[in-house]
Amino acid sequence: MNDSISRYKRKKMKHAIVGVIFLFVLCALLISMVSLGAMNISLITTWNVLLAKLAGSEKLLEGIKPNIVSVVWDIRLPRIICGICVGMGLAMAGTIFQSLLQNPLADPYTLGVSTGAAFGASLAIFINIMYGIIVPVPLFAFAFAFITLLMVILIAGRGRGQPSSNLIIAGIIVSAVLSSGISFIKMLSGENVGAIVFWLMGSLSSRSWKEVALILPALCISGGIAFLFSKDLNAMAMGDKNAVALGVNTKRLRLLYLILGSWITAACVSVCGIIGFIGLIVPHMLRFWFTSDNRVLIPLSALMGGMLLSIADNATRLLTTSEIPVGVLTTLIGGPFFIYIFTKRRKGAGDE
Repeated sequence: MNDSISRYKRKKMKHAIVGVIFLFVLCALLISMVSLGAMNISLITTWNVLLAKLAGSEKLLEGIKPNIVSVVWDIRLPRIICGICVGMGLAMAGTIFQSLLQNPLADPYTLGVSTGAAFGASLAIFINIMYGIIVPVPLFAFAFAFITLLMVILIAGRGRGQPSSNLIIAGIIVSAVLSSGISFIKMLSGENVGAIVFWLMGSLSSRSWKEVALILPALCISGGIAFLFSKDLNAMAMGDKNAVALGVNTKRLRLLYLILGSWITAACVSVCGIIGFIGLIVPHMLRFWFTSDNRVLIPLSALMGGMLLSIADNATRLLTTSEIPVGVLTTLIGGPFFIYIFTKRRKGAGDE
């Protein structure tokens, strides 16, 4: 008994230490990445600008050129914070969907939720451009993300006890239909199609504090609620019968997490377009290295997702003269990873 308690405490301490290390690395990445770019700025100057702006002290800005202050505070910092928030959101959404649907291949991209949000956002952008009617892009993105997820679950027929792998097939089907819808919207957009096309490629370029203000509240609220009920999500991951036996209201909890996952995905997509596979890669790596306990997995996946996407975005800024949309890079990395998981899962099923 005492050995079990001591092992549990050691494991809990290990997870806490890993979380602190992830947080420290994320903060270090933020400061260092703000310094890097076409105009290299020293870490000390970057630190002084950030400290001056946060503390409201103009004295720390003495001797620093206004254009450097603008580059640090108005151009680079919002973009990097957006990248971190989007990475956090997609990783959390992937963790939620994988646990809730008991499918290791589930994430906002493979389930078609990202495509649904993209369709809604594209439709809103089209209406804004073509008709001059102010339509809220995030609202359309959320509505279509949620509807898409419900359609995928309905087609997969989970209520009739069909295999959860059907969700991925259903996600591909719904994504194909919605992609056709997006193509139709692009065709109708005429010469304004460039605005939709570049946005759909998944880019963090030219993001401002406006986008930060959009995604940060959604991330904090949905992430907080997801963590609050993470113990019940653990029960759901073991199957509905076990969850009900433990006193979990499965219908209510499933609806709650479907809304949370859709909301997070919609917020991310409405800010930067489609960025795939972050929600697939991160939870798998953390489950392999540490634990499948959602009380640990949700916060760690958020931190690691933020790190991964910020590094990928920085690579697209620095490695090429013409900036590559970060969604292209994450898909190039995530595609082979998806194939690996899929083949490994098929092999495991065959062995059984």
